[in-house]
Amino acid sequence: MALNAIDWTVIVVYLVVVLAIGAAVTAKVTSGQELFLAGRSLGFVAVGLSLFASNISSTTIIGVAGAAYKSGISVAHYELMAALILVFMALFTIPVFLRVRITTIPEYLEKRFGSFVCKYVSALTIFLSIFVDTAGSVYAGVLVIQILMPGVPFLPACIALAAFAGLYTAAGGLRAVVYTDVVQAIVLLVGTGVIAYEVFARFDFSWAQAVASLPADKLSMVRPLDDPQLPWLGVIIGLPVLGFFYWGTNQYIMQRVLGARSLGEARWGAMLAAALKLLPLFLMALPGAFAYSLLPHLDNGDQVFPAMIVHFLPAGLTGLVLAGVIAAIMSTIDSTLNSASTLVMYDFVKVEERGWEPKRVIFYGRLATAFFILIAAFWPLVIRDFPGLFNYIQQVFSYAVPPIAAIFVLALFWPRMTTAGAIASLVFGHGLGVVILAWKIWAQGQGIADGLPHFTIVAGLTTGLCALVAVGVSLAGAPPPPEQVEAQLWRRGDGGRGGAPSGAGVWSDFRWQAAVIVALVAGLIWAFR
Repeated sequence: MALNAIDWTVIVVYLVVVLAIGAAVTAKVTSGQELFLAGRSLGFVAVGLSLFASNISSTTIIGVAGAAYKSGISVAHYELMAALILVFMALFTIPVFLRVRITTIPEYLEKRFGSFVCKYVSALTIFLSIFVDTAGSVYAGVLVIQILMPGVPFLPACIALAAFAGLYTAAGGLRAVVYTDVVQAIVLLVGTGVIAYEVFARFDFSWAQAVASLPADKLSMVRPLDDPQLPWLGVIIGLPVLGFFYWGTNQYIMQRVLGARSLGEARWGAMLAAALKLLPLFLMALPGAFAYSLLPHLDNGDQVFPAMIVHFLPAGLTGLVLAGVIAAIMSTIDSTLNSASTLVMYDFVKVEERGWEPKRVIFYGRLATAFFILIAAFWPLVIRDFPGLFNYIQQVFSYAVPPIAAIFVLALFWPRMTTAGAIASLVFGHGLGVVILAWKIWAQGQGIADGLPHFTIVAGLTTGLCALVAVGVSLAGAPPPPEQVEAQLWRRGDGGRGGAPSGAGVWSDFRWQAAVIVALVAGLIWAFR
């Protein structure tokens, strides 16, 4: 399907707007804090829309629709769990992180456990951000482009996507990332909304007709224990681990929270993002599942979203949806690039301790961004040989994040947790992850079953073991001095209203907003049980 003049106009206008926003804020970048945290001046709308846009990457659009096409809408649990984790963040992690006034999330671990733990987690976060999130988004974007514009070479397209997002990110820093994310979130929602509308139009907007076209299990979110895609036990013990790492301790997500102008703005932003995370069920998972009856002969689930664009959209709307996909690509790439360079400059170079001049910090921060652009442009050559994009993303995280999730939770709530316990948990957890991954690779090479439960169950069980190791080693040693850990612990008062932005009545309290979101998540799971 060739793009017509209207399609190209929509895409070009979108790209020009993004570049204009990046150029407009570049002049404001006069310090490292401005480049990496937008001067800690972000309001809740910018925080919430940027959280949503940064997460809803092209990997999510392509991956969620593809997984729903292949096995049903249980994949939407990842999105609904994110809403619950955002509520948890607003209550527990955000008040602590803003109170201790950190620039990077691993910096919290440095205050709690020392330099080694900080650098270890920071290095792992950089790896996951660039090799998984950024490169995965570039790869997914090129998939769409190649379907809509056959003949576009893979590697040049990867380089172009990574370079474009890197251009305004390096120039304008976090403020450019967040402001462009606001536009990108709107374009993304409209674009995916158009696809969802067109899919349901094929069933004459009849829910009964759409449901009747599919096997019953395609629309079930509660799957058996032996389900190969997402068993119910994995939802309970595994997804909270993956979600807590991603939303609560991941620099590229939390960076816009750290840049909020106040605790209240940060919490309201988290609630806005949580509410928006209810939408992918309707905008991505359900359309992908119903496409199974409309486009039954696709070889790869990752092809379904691009195929829906080609088969269902009338002339003129393709450009809008493609702009939404590009928006998803850019919103993740810009966020991960900015956060990775932040981690390098503050956790490894230690620019504040060195007393560098602002111009020098900005120069080397932009240089680090340029280096990560190169990796993001070429790593998709590896990803395209992995079976299933969403599978790639989630399995890599399931082996990497359990010990990090364990030590963060213990650091926040257990004053007896020691540095030795944190290090032991990290070494044990990642050593176990390497062993499990090696076994899976060997078993696959031998053509035999690995005998392991679903990777979400493995993630949950591994996290529990890591926590036990951390607790055991901590109890075996001397407790840390109370004055060393007290400031980094969650306090009962942290769960209070906490200076909410001005609002009318009871709804200005984020806790009421959180209660509604939790109820909506429970209702959706019950409705699609």
